[in-house]
Amino acid sequence: MSAARRTKSLSVNVLTSRRQSAIHGAMSSNPKRATVYFDPELHRALRVKAAETERSMSDLVNEAVQLSLAEDAEDLAAFEDRVNEPNLPYEDVVNDLKRRGKI
Repeated sequence: MSAARRTKSLSVNVLTSRRQSAIHGAMSSNPKRATVYFDPELHRALRVKAAETERSMSDLVNEAVQLSLAEDAEDLAAFEDRVNEPNLPYEDVVNDLKRRGKI
């Protein structure tokens, strides 16, 4: 690794550390640590996005997880809303679509 790249890497690490301190200092509860293993390409993309948006990788991952869990909660609510709807056998649906010329 070149000296310039090491210096840039060190700078990014220091900035990330400062951002994390600022973010975690502003949180109302103590953050919990977790080890997450990323695909190398995904990790690189996450690092780049964090640098470009001046947000920590932790902040980006937290936001992504929160959005995913919120989407899951919406899906579960939709299932609960439709619990009284009749179940249709798959074959009946396919046959109806064929009869109407949709497939």
